[in-house]
Amino acid sequence: MAAAPRQRTPGRSQTASPILIGRRSELEELTAALVSPPAVAMIEGEAGVGKSRLVRELIAQPALRRLRILPGYCQPLREPFRYGPILEALGTLRGHPPPFDRDRLSPVTGMLHALLPELSEFLPDPPEPTGDPRSERHRVYRAVRELLSAVGPAMLLVEDLHWTDDGSRSLLSFLMADLPQNLAIVVTYRREEAPGGVPLGSAYRPPPGATSVLVSLKPLDLAEVRALASSMHGGRSITLDFATKLYERTAGLPFVVEETMRALGDPAGTSRLEGPAARQLLENVEVPVLLREAMAERLAGLPIAAVRLAEAAAVLGVPATVELLQEVAGLTGQRSRAALAAALSSGVLHEADDCLYGYRHTLAQQAVYDTMAGFERRRLHARAIEALRRREPRPLVRLADHSHRAGRAGDALRYGEEAADRAIREGDASTATQQLQRLLLMPELTAADVDRLAVKLGEIAHTGLDQHDPAATLERVLGDPRLSTAARGEVRLFLGLLLIRQAGGLQAGLDAIETAIGELDERPDLLGRGVAVLALPYFGTTPLPRIRPWTERLGAMIDEATGEELRLTMLANYAPALVQVGEPGALRAFAPPARDAAMTPAEQRNLSRLHCNLADACACTGHHREAGPLLREGLRMAVEVGAPFVVSTGRATTARLDWLLGEWDGLEERALGMLDEYHDLLPNASELSLVLGWLAGARGDWDEAEGWLNATGVAAPHDSITPVVVSGFAALAKVRLARGETDAALADARRGLEIVRRKEVWAWAGELVPVAVSVLLECGRFGEAQTLAGDLARGVADRDAPMAKAALEMASALLAEAKGEVGLALRHYERARRAYGELPAPYYAALAAERLWVCRLENGSPGAAEELAALADAFAAMGATWDADRCGHHLRVHGVTRSSRRGRRGYGDTLSPREQDVARLLARGRTNREIAEVLFLSPRTVEQHVARTLRKLGKRSRNDLLDG
Repeated sequence: MAAAPRQRTPGRSQTASPILIGRRSELEELTAALVSPPAVAMIEGEAGVGKSRLVRELIAQPALRRLRILPGYCQPLREPFRYGPILEALGTLRGHPPPFDRDRLSPVTGMLHALLPELSEFLPDPPEPTGDPRSERHRVYRAVRELLSAVGPAMLLVEDLHWTDDGSRSLLSFLMADLPQNLAIVVTYRREEAPGGVPLGSAYRPPPGATSVLVSLKPLDLAEVRALASSMHGGRSITLDFATKLYERTAGLPFVVEETMRALGDPAGTSRLEGPAARQLLENVEVPVLLREAMAERLAGLPIAAVRLAEAAAVLGVPATVELLQEVAGLTGQRSRAALAAALSSGVLHEADDCLYGYRHTLAQQAVYDTMAGFERRRLHARAIEALRRREPRPLVRLADHSHRAGRAGDALRYGEEAADRAIREGDASTATQQLQRLLLMPELTAADVDRLAVKLGEIAHTGLDQHDPAATLERVLGDPRLSTAARGEVRLFLGLLLIRQAGGLQAGLDAIETAIGELDERPDLLGRGVAVLALPYFGTTPLPRIRPWTERLGAMIDEATGEELRLTMLANYAPALVQVGEPGALRAFAPPARDAAMTPAEQRNLSRLHCNLADACACTGHHREAGPLLREGLRMAVEVGAPFVVSTGRATTARLDWLLGEWDGLEERALGMLDEYHDLLPNASELSLVLGWLAGARGDWDEAEGWLNATGVAAPHDSITPVVVSGFAALAKVRLARGETDAALADARRGLEIVRRKEVWAWAGELVPVAVSVLLECGRFGEAQTLAGDLARGVADRDAPMAKAALEMASALLAEAKGEVGLALRHYERARRAYGELPAPYYAALAAERLWVCRLENGSPGAAEELAALADAFAAMGATWDADRCGHHLRVHGVTRSSRRGRRGYGDTLSPREQDVARLLARGRTNREIAEVLFLSPRTVEQHVARTLRKLGKRSRNDLLDG
């Protein structure tokens, strides 16, 4: 039904996202159709899909500003108000002077005197009545058309047409059939709620000469939900797992997403929506008031049988067959089908799949669930247990959930543990940990139950990706008086294994493991696991001499081990620990054994871990050729046997290795995707941030590089992964040196060197030392640089550390060049280039080659300019655009123009590589001066590039580029 006339001006909702998400193509299509009336636009979509938001954006488009907007709205009122939304729209014309010339109005417009009293003084006198209702109605239609024509160019906007009266539908049909030349009509509606599914009451066909467009809005996809949530969180990034949960709960409906984000609070984005706490927050958020009221209103209009069916669907929680719904609801077959039809037609229930019925999204289901009394919910959950327990295979997870909610502790324990055991067998660590954590909250558990379930939780959780929730549960269980002394050491060990993978939990985890070792004298298998962790050299800033006793103890335990599973468990840490510190011959001595078909799944998981851990050690120390095959085999096994944590670490190492090998095509996207997935895992997140930081630095994106590098653990080295932190300081020092921030670069280099010296592991200094020497020389600290090179030489003299030894050649070359010993410098640069090339490490080989050819160019060597020009091309092909520009700068400084070397390609209306660089930097808000510094160009040249780039992109200014 239509609303009574009222005034309402379209505007931005205070609850909406500050930016429009996912509707750009629809907005462009509508704008193009309406810019030249006559035109009709029909916008359809379900409740909450964003029709009104799209309309707000539409009427704000600059191309449509010449149109007078006449808004009318419909509401689901019981009493109709004939022509309500159209009269409401016309009522907005009141004012002095009127927006039309009374003398030019047709006499028929006088028919609107009684209908629009606020405009009566501006209308002609009403004509004499005809006495024929049909004739009178036709006169009103003509009057409305004449008035709309007089006020044009205009846009008549009618929202929620599905609620309007038949008179308004008929009037709109009349107007659309013979549109005034200066009128555009826009209507929005929900097709499923329009009578007969036809919003105008009959089929609409656009008249000749009029533009017509139908836009059917669909829910947002996952990426768009994530962007929408981010925009409502102060523009801060939303993690993929949070966005996925939000998408699942809201079905991608923008209104529901916005209402949910508002219910979460913190609109400025001062808290981070990530991790288990955020997921729990989302799980427990109350149903938004508007959604709760809407669902209550729909339920109130249903017959009692349909309400019972809706309640059964809310209790079941997942789409179900009509047979299961009727069994839980206690309805007969014929009655349940009629009830289902009513629930579907009202929009309460939705056909999720072929003959499976449930709620459109989780919050709708929760809204109905919350309307039920507690005793009624328990009764229906008990019915659900009886219905589901007869199905094969039994849906154990659902049975456990219904048992918890029905208050049946015995059933909850039985089904929950069975579900966890099945998940463990299938390698589904996430489901297993969720079930076990829920069981451990039950006050009815016996001491034996607590022991058994806590140990199971620790055993499975440390193989999965979810570390925070299980860790919190185990920490709580350690304080549970029901936990026996015998199980306490096991639980503490597993807690430590989880904590060392969390940001800020490394030292606490190591302390927990060391305490647990004193409680596990009678469990050599678990004792071996604990010692194997404490033997790893790359945790925090603990000096290597304090770690060596654990490494030696681990080696002895491996020699004494009787079971292959335990031996592989310890070897998977022992061999990589030796390779990490550059122990000579360790890589060959502890090459992984071949996979044996007779191996148990646990043995294969540890064998895959050995492969991946060795690959990581190889990547850290420079054995890049060996790392690739180890990674590929380790990842293959880990996937096959179901070891998600091993897969996660292997994939992060792959990203690091791709960086080192110069395989940068698509690397940024791959690293970002993995970071979304593994952001809660300290080793993975820090290593992926390192890769992203190095990549951004190579492009000259200094601010982005610093942001990523600050997430590598440089702020808390004692609680981080040491080789990653050392490399992070190297990258930071390089970025700050490039920006001319020599004091900051010196501070970063010294902090990194302090860690290396404290740890006494120079095998990790391969990326840091050349940068540190460059910084020291730039600061005039030749003596300190020389001392550093000597320390590195002594630190790797008896070590198997190819990357660090190549770095020693590079450092020696830089020192020789600084002393003016050109011949010696050239020899060291050449050795460094070859050493890096043999690893291989193409980017670092190119850096050494750059210094080699610049040094030769400065000394007049023939062919140096050509070699440096070719090197610039190699940098650019790799993706190191800033390094490529630096090479070009060297050539220009020495009077070499690359245009003489080969013809210049014409790019027409497409962006050249240089213009792509300019566009990228413009999009990041860089000034011309900053762009000039990054690209080694003059400000005048940058101005020309900026002008051409904006022209080719169709932008009038850099602000347009930022807005787009």
